[in-house]
Amino acid sequence: MNFSITSTDPNSSARTGTLKTDHSQIDTPVFMPIGTSGAVKTLLPQELYDVNTAIILGNTYHLFLRPGHDLIHRTGGLHKFMNWGKSILTDSGGFQVYSLAKLNKISDEGVKFQSHLDGSSHFITPEISMEIQLSLGADIIMAFDVCPPGEATKETVISAVDQTTKWIKRCKDYLDSSEVPYDWNQTLFPIIQGGIYPELRKNSVEEMVPYSTCGIGIGGLAVGEDKMAMFENIAMLDELLPEDQPRYLMGVGRPTDLVRAVQNGMDMFDCVLPTRNGRNGQLFTSQGVINIQNSRYLDDFSCVDKECNCHLCNDYTKAYLRHLFNINEMLGLRLASMHNITYYMLLMETIRKKINEGEFSKWSVNYLNKYSNDQRM
Repeated sequence: MNFSITSTDPNSSARTGTLKTDHSQIDTPVFMPIGTSGAVKTLLPQELYDVNTAIILGNTYHLFLRPGHDLIHRTGGLHKFMNWGKSILTDSGGFQVYSLAKLNKISDEGVKFQSHLDGSSHFITPEISMEIQLSLGADIIMAFDVCPPGEATKETVISAVDQTTKWIKRCKDYLDSSEVPYDWNQTLFPIIQGGIYPELRKNSVEEMVPYSTCGIGIGGLAVGEDKMAMFENIAMLDELLPEDQPRYLMGVGRPTDLVRAVQNGMDMFDCVLPTRNGRNGQLFTSQGVINIQNSRYLDDFSCVDKECNCHLCNDYTKAYLRHLFNINEMLGLRLASMHNITYYMLLMETIRKKINEGEFSKWSVNYLNKYSNDQRM
């Protein structure tokens, strides 16, 4: 896997680049739809291809519990299992172990937890996380880390940084001693932790960068901390991280957050918002967010967004989509989810275009000003 920078913005840290895996070429900045359990909810792979999706995210924790990485390996890997021909990144599962498990206990060795599905007991170590991700066949493998919540005490964050540092060494050692199970390369991304504490973030950068060969993750943000503190840390990391490698800001986020993060030199993003919010009737549009279940759309026969070219906006009205949600028809969830994914992909395409044309700074200021009063954007 390799990464090259294509162009930079003269008035910010925004840049475009190309990340090449054995499965696809990924133009950055890029948004990765989340296919947690081997599917981007309600959407076909072809529908994702149609909006130029180059990479999606799968989750180690969920795929480990169901259907199991051994079964997926026997089918030829996650790409073949879910009929996805482009790149895949797998989260290590660490965040879900801490956030979803009914009970968990962290030790130097790993994490013992009870499944959120049935209460069954499991134990994941850095080595087991790497084994699972190798078996899944992800192009990009995330290191096993400790991700504390935004309200965690400084002592808890210090412990998370220390544990993440110990575990990255074990992740790397396991990968170095293991054979790649498929005929494509799988690349490890270490993860920087440190909460909102600049000194802890700096320490984590120093520990993680030596393990970063072609990309690094930034974890522990967008987990409930103050947003101003989040962006102060992102700006600081922009100064500290290698310029010649992609920076993956994990779990971000809202459209305005993406634009601000790109201003600060970030390259890769993922978030559940476009599909989850779509399934709840919330749509991102050029005029801001609309909640399609509001009564005002009962007899609104206009399209959702005149500036969008998705199936929903081309062929259906707000009134019809509201009707679908009102009767709990799956088609409504599909159309809303596809619209939101389309919005995100067009946003990233516009960002790349504006950077390449040297117009990003002006465009981004106008974009952020336009949506400054809509906290949902």
